[in-house]
Amino acid sequence: MKPLVCFLIALSFFACKKADKSVNEDEHYTEVEIKYANGFSIHIYPKFTKLIVHSPWQNAEKELVYLLVDKDKGVPEHIAYDALIQLPIEKLVTTSTTHIPSLITLNKIDKLVGFPNLDFISSVEARTLIDAGEVKELGKNEALNTEILLSVKPDVVFSFAIEGRNKTLNQIQKSGIPVVYNGDWLEKDVLGKAEWIKFFGAFLGELELSVETFEKIEADYISLKEKAEKAKKKPTVISGAMHQDRWYLPYGSSWQAQLFNDANADYIYKDTQGKGSAAFSFETILEDAKEAEFWISPAQFTSYSQLLESNIHYREFEAFQDRTIYTMALTTGETGGVLFYELGPNRPDLVLKDLVKIFHPGLIENEAFTFFKPFEN
Repeated sequence: MKPLVCFLIALSFFACKKADKSVNEDEHYTEVEIKYANGFSIHIYPKFTKLIVHSPWQNAEKELVYLLVDKDKGVPEHIAYDALIQLPIEKLVTTSTTHIPSLITLNKIDKLVGFPNLDFISSVEARTLIDAGEVKELGKNEALNTEILLSVKPDVVFSFAIEGRNKTLNQIQKSGIPVVYNGDWLEKDVLGKAEWIKFFGAFLGELELSVETFEKIEADYISLKEKAEKAKKKPTVISGAMHQDRWYLPYGSSWQAQLFNDANADYIYKDTQGKGSAAFSFETILEDAKEAEFWISPAQFTSYSQLLESNIHYREFEAFQDRTIYTMALTTGETGGVLFYELGPNRPDLVLKDLVKIFHPGLIENEAFTFFKPFEN
């Protein structure tokens, strides 16, 4: 009985559910519980793990299947897959800063051997490796330096694609290095984005730690949301700024707008729907949002003087007059990378804490901002 009890406890710990697909023993698997993310599934079989990315890029016509197999085990012939990854992974390349926090949290940042645009990385742990020469510069994501990438001999390349497979990555895959497409950026739910740490947990042999980490993030986020709901006032908020002749801001259906709502703020454009960014004329924004009490993330701007130099009419907004504009562009790494772009999608609890502190300052005390800072003069 003891082995059976241990097995059941292990399944419960990983929050898995069993799914019988056929009478064949190899088709019995446990499916890791994915509560918020829609983009991937993890099926654990007795001799291998199948990880399915349902939406590797926008409007993808098919899902991608990755087979994770221990190096000392054979690969079942009847299983179809797009790429085979042999475990454990000793060296890896990734092409998105949003992947870096997962590597750090799972204690696998030392596996990173290559990255495009190293200056974009802000995390201290990763920069230490970069400064020591352990991580090679690979150029740009759209045109990776394949010669350098092949020279570091990674076991796998984690990347992303906006509209389809990357031609450079196709060449890398043809050379024998598996390429794994990560679709975390397509998730609309903020906790769904954070849940992709389980994706890396499966690849890096740290599924248990990834589940524990996500559950802590989830619990903290929900606690902050419940605390914000107790605030007596729901302040109005606007976001974005002008670029050329249009004001770009998040749609009401975006994950950014979800954060405003969960921080118990009234986002002026909460009823808009769409992908990417909404675009309006300056006159429309002024009419709709002139009296907004807060202005969050005004594009690349970091000071009131910059705003006026760009467009003197920004001063007509009450948030400008009341000095209630906040930006995440002032929180950067030593080489100028904006920390929010790297860590924010992975830690929505920290983003929400900042926003609750901004909108309802009496609810959170003695806590420093992680990402946002007041505008400079």
